Amino acid sequence: MSSFYHQQFVNSPVYAYDRFSAHNPSAESLMYRSLSPNSQLAYQSEQRSVGWPNQGYGNNGNIGFVQHRQMGGFPLHQPSDHDQPTFGIASQEVDNSSSHLSTDSSGHVGASRNSKYSAAASAAAAAAANSPLSHGHMQSNNSRDFTSAPSRTVYLGNVPPNIEVRQLLDHVRSGVVENVRILREKMCAFISFFDEGSALLFHSDAILKRLNIDGRDIKIGWGKPIPMDPMVAAAVSNDGATRNVYLGRLNTAEKVVSQNETSEDGALVTEEKLREDLGIFGEIESVKIIAEKGIAFVHFTSIYSAIKVVSSLTSVNPYYANKKIFYGKDRCAFITKTQQHNAAQFLGLQPGMEHLVQYTDRDFISSTLLQQSAAAAAIATAAGGANNLGNRTIYLGNLPKDVKIEEICNAVRGGLLQNIKLLSDRHVCFVTFIDPTAAAQLYAMTSLHGLTIHNKRCKIGWGKHSGALSNALALAVSHGASRNIYMGNIDFDEDRNRDSPIFTQDGLRAIFEEFGEVEQINFLPERNCCFVNFTNISNAILAIDKIKAYPHFQNLKINFGKDRCGNIPRQYR
Repeated sequence: MSSFYHQQFVNSPVYAYDRFSAHNPSAESLMYRSLSPNSQLAYQSEQRSVGWPNQGYGNNGNIGFVQHRQMGGFPLHQPSDHDQPTFGIASQEVDNSSSHLSTDSSGHVGASRNSKYSAAASAAAAAAANSPLSHGHMQSNNSRDFTSAPSRTVYLGNVPPNIEVRQLLDHVRSGVVENVRILREKMCAFISFFDEGSALLFHSDAILKRLNIDGRDIKIGWGKPIPMDPMVAAAVSNDGATRNVYLGRLNTAEKVVSQNETSEDGALVTEEKLREDLGIFGEIESVKIIAEKGIAFVHFTSIYSAIKVVSSLTSVNPYYANKKIFYGKDRCAFITKTQQHNAAQFLGLQPGMEHLVQYTDRDFISSTLLQQSAAAAAIATAAGGANNLGNRTIYLGNLPKDVKIEEICNAVRGGLLQNIKLLSDRHVCFVTFIDPTAAAQLYAMTSLHGLTIHNKRCKIGWGKHSGALSNALALAVSHGASRNIYMGNIDFDEDRNRDSPIFTQDGLRAIFEEFGEVEQINFLPERNCCFVNFTNISNAILAIDKIKAYPHFQNLKINFGKDRCGNIPRQYR
């Protein structure tokens, strides 16, 4: 399926593809291609009214990705069996004077002083190395290649020796998994997806975000290409088979037994019973029982095991003769809220419309996320070197003397924030996003359009590498966590009659700053609600857990609100 990106730009009469332009593109064209569709339209408008400068755009045919030792210091050879992956990495290093930007005493990688466009141009130039527009010969086993997959099996090295399959797959949200295999003695694992697109999405995402499990940096590569079992392929095509087995009309509680009348002895189904009864068909990854509905979901480590359960469980075990048994959705194929947000940003959807992404074709979403990953990796490595890959922290310098952190948050757009730290005495700020693609987007956009606060143009650069996002925080974000807390059902009239009102700027700050620094508090009296924004998402999560212990908050509706920094910039809508 051709992506919107290809339809919009490869077939464009202005930026039509040809072999020469793919390998020797102009800097202007490269920067243009690295932007999202809406941003490109904004650029076209800006170009017509302003025009590009003549200086600061030098071509360099040697731009490419450098070896990242953490991600793959393995010999380059073809795998002889399933357990011997390869890590092909381009041998050429980035050697572009405009790409190697100086690091000053502030501890950041700043933009070039000679031209405000040089950083963006060099980032866009590197983006072309992995751009889908380049259809020339590529190394199919290149671990930094975000555009093609030599296999549907991804290799993970340096995994914890005692890791469980469930823990490993908690990090996978890219598509249907066909099989998982962990080799504990070799501290490695192989995840085989149903299709190569899902494998490529997980592979690129793991590299960009520097996958870390239990404090171990995971090495990412490709496993040996293996054919799909014909029986599995047929079951997936005809019945929608997955690793997940759905069981209905189960005796999970006494009231369920009486309603369904499915058991004479009233024996209850527990996780232990399901593991014992279904474990004979294959290794089980996880079991989830929803007692009030009398249903359960059992994820196996392979689709083949799930097929055997669905086809023969009732004949093997009479207890399940009158139960509903079929396939559920693979939990690794769910589109997370972060993925929805990233895809919506790239596609130019308005704020609040991110949920529409989940109804879009999965292949289209994968293609969109892959393009984002490729561009983000190129921008980060071109401006900050290979070790800057996956960095989520942006440096803002030359800030106005009296600037407030609230005003900076009003100017920062493009992604959910993990933390924002203002150093007023040095007039600098460090903004750490949840996702590295958001950081790369902000860097590219501000390099192109600039960032102005109080009529003063700010400097843009990369801060110290933020490292991988913690597993606990990633899980919280996937469930809707943000640094913004919503509180509803507030009676402001009653509160005003108190001797010491609670729901005021001073009153709420005094309470919530016990959990961490508060950035902003907004009141909507006409809707009986307010919003408390923290500077750190971890503090917001802590406040959500603890605030119900306060008497005045026990009857309120409290949940996470939207981080306004995740909105699309106004000039790009």
